[in-house]
Amino acid sequence: MLSSFGRWCYDHRRLVVGLWLIALAIGGTLGPQVFSRLSTSAFASHSFESIEGYDVLREASPVGRGVAVLLDGVRVEDPTLARAATAAQERAARVPGVARVSSPWTTSEPTLRAKDGRAALVVLDLRREADRATSDTAVVGIRAAFDPLEQAVPGLSVRYGGDLLVGQEANDQVEKDIRVGEAIALPVALVVLVLAFAGFLAAVVPIAGALVSIAGGLLALLAFSHATDLDSNVLPVTTGLSVALAIDYSLLLVSRFREERAHGLEVRDAVAITSATAGRTIVFSGLTVATSLCGLFVFASGFYRTIGLAGLSVVLIAMLSALTLSPALLGLLGSRVRPGRAAPDDGRFARLARRGQRHKVLVVVGIGAGLLAVGSPALGVQLGLGGADQLPRSFESRQVADVVAARFPGGDASPVTVVARMPAAALGASVSGLTGRAIVGEPQQLGGGVSRVDLLAVGGEAGARDLVEELRTHRPQAQTWVTGDAAVLIDLRHEVVTRAPWALLVVALATFVLLFLMTGSVLVPVKALVMNALTLFATFGVLVLVFQHGWFSGLLGFEPTGSVETWLPVLVFAFGFGLAMDYEVFLLSRIKELVDEGRSNDDAVAVGLQRSGRIITSAALIVVIVFVGFVFGELVGIKQMGVALAFAVAVDATAVRMLLVPATMSLLGDANWWAPAPLKRLHARFGLSEAPTSTHPDLEKTR
Repeated sequence: MLSSFGRWCYDHRRLVVGLWLIALAIGGTLGPQVFSRLSTSAFASHSFESIEGYDVLREASPVGRGVAVLLDGVRVEDPTLARAATAAQERAARVPGVARVSSPWTTSEPTLRAKDGRAALVVLDLRREADRATSDTAVVGIRAAFDPLEQAVPGLSVRYGGDLLVGQEANDQVEKDIRVGEAIALPVALVVLVLAFAGFLAAVVPIAGALVSIAGGLLALLAFSHATDLDSNVLPVTTGLSVALAIDYSLLLVSRFREERAHGLEVRDAVAITSATAGRTIVFSGLTVATSLCGLFVFASGFYRTIGLAGLSVVLIAMLSALTLSPALLGLLGSRVRPGRAAPDDGRFARLARRGQRHKVLVVVGIGAGLLAVGSPALGVQLGLGGADQLPRSFESRQVADVVAARFPGGDASPVTVVARMPAAALGASVSGLTGRAIVGEPQQLGGGVSRVDLLAVGGEAGARDLVEELRTHRPQAQTWVTGDAAVLIDLRHEVVTRAPWALLVVALATFVLLFLMTGSVLVPVKALVMNALTLFATFGVLVLVFQHGWFSGLLGFEPTGSVETWLPVLVFAFGFGLAMDYEVFLLSRIKELVDEGRSNDDAVAVGLQRSGRIITSAALIVVIVFVGFVFGELVGIKQMGVALAFAVAVDATAVRMLLVPATMSLLGDANWWAPAPLKRLHARFGLSEAPTSTHPDLEKTR
């Protein structure tokens, strides 16, 4: 079927390319609109108590996110400052979109006055229904109201922060980081492809696949953004996967096409054979990557599920472009794509595999122990929830957050908020006993019988988490929710701990079934799962060493926060596992093809690695370049993702795929292809066998 489909794409190559050009134009024009629809708080499940509390609070409160104006360098009691600040507040209160203004001159709230008395915070909350355009206009008006204070009050510094500006600056930086990553990755990838193919035209095909996949992925995300909130971290993850898979698949197809041309086939027949063989591998690879992403649907958080949907869409787009656009482009380029060389049975990859086979026990024990050692720091991982500290210190909102954390009461921890359906006075009385362990704010009566009170824990973030646990244990006699950043972090950690084992089980079982259908073996899928587990364990260890303990932080241009983003391990597992299985399928498809031809196990492994090794290493190098491009971004969360996935792919494509897999398969010998009799019969009936290649006499079967 795939060979016939490849012939159809060849015969209608101008139509296929034209349709993809239209899709590229639409995606390139409309897709970037998704950047303005991102959120920094769309990562949690509405089944969490903390998120339910936010929802109740949002419905009952007339205000939403706010802007914090830091007035620094002059004593709060200074009469000149008091007069100027009061006048600025009055101007800001008249700005459309501003719902409430709080400052040391209008309230006795202690958290608005620095501990040294030489700085004040003016908090301006916007209306709940304010959209991005209204918020942007309000920020301009607020700046216009407060900027003149620097001239009116000698020695005064005015800076702007708050959750609204942190979110806006983070979203803007996500777009910049993605563009920087792509600007680095695509040109370097083109150079690598030109070197790999010894020609420019063949290299154009994978780059074209990457471009249409990026455009299609952005368009899919834009569609999702109209149905659900999109967290800003969704975009770099799915964009990186889109580029990686598109280039991987196109690279595989072009390599196989050049190999078939080296056998003397005409372009049309070479396209058909390529679609039948490499196309089958791509389908299996896409299914295994999709399977790894399906594990995200086990989690309750909309963040994970949205990334799962986005990931599945980019996998589908990458597969579709590889199976249609690449054959069509190869048909257009035709004989201008330089044929490769007939795949040899001996070469540097085969020699590497045979060397590992001769010392298989040493290789298995040595590399396995090394990966376990590298991964051991992961056992001490601390999961955190980044805020302004994810931004560089050059960002104004980050500077304000740092000053608040260092100099304002309770500023080293975000507030813990208790939301209750009870009178504000009763709620205040219920938490009054915590005065010694937290700064208790003034209870507020909201609409619908809902009240709230904010508490700033003594002891930083650790104290805030303890406070959440205590408040949840000893609740008032009313419907109550404990929310705030510390509460969200506790709920997210609980979700990861309780749901991750089920996600692992789903992915492992589905992957086992797919690889069994591909190989007819029981042990090969188990071996693949173990290899991937070792790679990911080592990756988590590197994440902890770099971002929690600060190794190479100066080189990578970030300040360690002492933790790893809570959402990151789940995504690294899903995407890292999928990419690792991508290369596993590339290798196994060649090995199984040779086993079916009657080769011995060790010979099939060595020759299979020889025939796929260059593709795997070239593809992996390009994928590493893609994710290293994100390391050059400014946001720490994107850096973490870039480092993790670049390391996972690099280790998997070198130590694991080139050494550990051949040694392990040699150690297992013919048992690699063993399965119980009932499963053998099942595979004989439902399994998918490799299509014939051009080296077989029955080429006519594909016509």
